[in-house]
Amino acid sequence: MELPFHVDLKDKVVVVTGAGGVICSHLAKAIAACGAKVALLDLNLEAAEKATAEIVQEGYVAKGYAANVLDKASLEACHQAILKDFGKCDILVNGAGGNNPRATTDNEYAELNGQEDMKTFFGLDQAGVEFVFNLNFIGTLVPSQVFAADMMGREGCSILNISSMNAYTPLTKIPAYSGAKAAVSNFTQWLAVHFSHVGIRVNAIAPGFFSTKQNEKLLWNPDGTPTARTGKILAATPMGRFGVVNDLVGATLFLLDSKGASFVTGVCVPIDGGFSSYSGV
Repeated sequence: MELPFHVDLKDKVVVVTGAGGVICSHLAKAIAACGAKVALLDLNLEAAEKATAEIVQEGYVAKGYAANVLDKASLEACHQAILKDFGKCDILVNGAGGNNPRATTDNEYAELNGQEDMKTFFGLDQAGVEFVFNLNFIGTLVPSQVFAADMMGREGCSILNISSMNAYTPLTKIPAYSGAKAAVSNFTQWLAVHFSHVGIRVNAIAPGFFSTKQNEKLLWNPDGTPTARTGKILAATPMGRFGVVNDLVGATLFLLDSKGASFVTGVCVPIDGGFSSYSGV
């Protein structure tokens, strides 16, 4: 795998949750290319093993595991398996997350009339909202509880959370996801302070708009043409394009590098083509 630059993660044990997805499978491969032993965790074991096979095929060290980030017992069992296979966790990448249609409104703005056929704020499914919030926030908290215990008092250990530019300014239609990612950013700062005396750095990246399976229905019509929302996004992104997964690699490797980022903790780096900086005028 071609990297923007190389950092030394030789023999580091790196746990990546949500590793069966497009973004985190790519980050896992980049981390493995720097010499780490990577444990790819996903609720879907088949997806984790597929991503693992691609990494191993390139000559790197990785193994896939089934794990539910909302179930501590599941994570503890996975933890024990990783200890046996690779040893103690040095780095945790909390990548599990996502949105759900049950927590998404059809309308951007509430109107007095003409929205009877739409899913409005008043019709949001409470269970759907809870699922999205839990997946993103609790799904970051619980893996941190399980794997950070390995890092206490050891050098070169860190946690990287995946936030979103939604955490800076909430987007219309997705209140649960925006709120959950704001919680992830806040929790990143909280953890950075909490672990500051025991050698664990905690940081986050905040991806902007990346066209993935997760958001394709918001961005593209069934015939492949861009939706009106895509037009708004690109108009508000100074760089004028969607991100690609490789755009996340450089910041990730920097933040995981215990030498280059030795004094960096509690930060959330936007990787959004300038979206969070643009006022619209």
